[in-house]
Amino acid sequence: MADDLTFDTSPPAVAEECVRVSPLVRRVVANNPGPITFTGTCSYIVGTGNVAIIDPGPDMPDHVEAILHAVRGETVTHILVTHTHKDHSPAAAAIKAATGAPIVGCAPHHSARPLFTGEVNTLEASSDKDYAPDQELSEGDAIEGASWTLEALATPGHMANHLAFVLPEEKALFSGDHVMAWSTTVVAPPDGSMSAFMASLDKLRGRKESLYWPGHGGPVLEPQRFVRALTHHRRQREASILNRLRAGDRTIPEIVAAIYQGLNPALVGAAGLSVFAHLEDLVAKGQAAVDGLPALDSEYRPA
Repeated sequence: MADDLTFDTSPPAVAEECVRVSPLVRRVVANNPGPITFTGTCSYIVGTGNVAIIDPGPDMPDHVEAILHAVRGETVTHILVTHTHKDHSPAAAAIKAATGAPIVGCAPHHSARPLFTGEVNTLEASSDKDYAPDQELSEGDAIEGASWTLEALATPGHMANHLAFVLPEEKALFSGDHVMAWSTTVVAPPDGSMSAFMASLDKLRGRKESLYWPGHGGPVLEPQRFVRALTHHRRQREASILNRLRAGDRTIPEIVAAIYQGLNPALVGAAGLSVFAHLEDLVAKGQAAVDGLPALDSEYRPA
């Protein structure tokens, strides 16, 4: 079918090398490859002369220096952050110290829902609790440079505070980790929410941007088709989970083993969290049942 989900796993660039990817956009990929970060975090520089930096990335000296070298002789007017995972936001403080530019963008880290009694947030280590923006942006807020505009678009799901940024001059969108060409996105409660993630996908399907610049990997081409395919993929995953419940699986490890065959062992934990996100959503919709509140170690059944 036309909306089959296919991924682009070609490396976007050499690590810490600044590459112009459009008339208004340059990209520097951090040297932090991994099973979740792909070849590394993509930091973007928007404009020329007076510039904005989007997702400065991990607080790695080589990456900070590569970004600062790329903008030498220019004025950094804003440092924007899509969300507070440690591979996206920590370098903001170092770049602010070097340039004096304010940090703007997403709200400080917060979970998508309160923790249940006794629940341990296994995602604490991946979140940047030190992130402190000078200005929080909300849906529709915009900042401007001499030749560019960046408009905030709320896209919660991957994290509760996730923002995307629209660059109307190029009909482009900086999609953070919400939509990426190389892989599906991890949605992990309590910081993430599957219902919010799906609603954010629906929001993007109704928009007209023709290119996405994601937080990892190369650009998302034909984004409306890709977002439709992502939505279809998630609905299929949901159906697979319900089928496993009907077949007698009751725990998240059982479901992961059945529907993620051949999975890289390094991604088993992430897959479990994603299944948990789907189950939490299915329970809320009345399509799955659990005694008490949904949890990673709960036993689930068909409703």
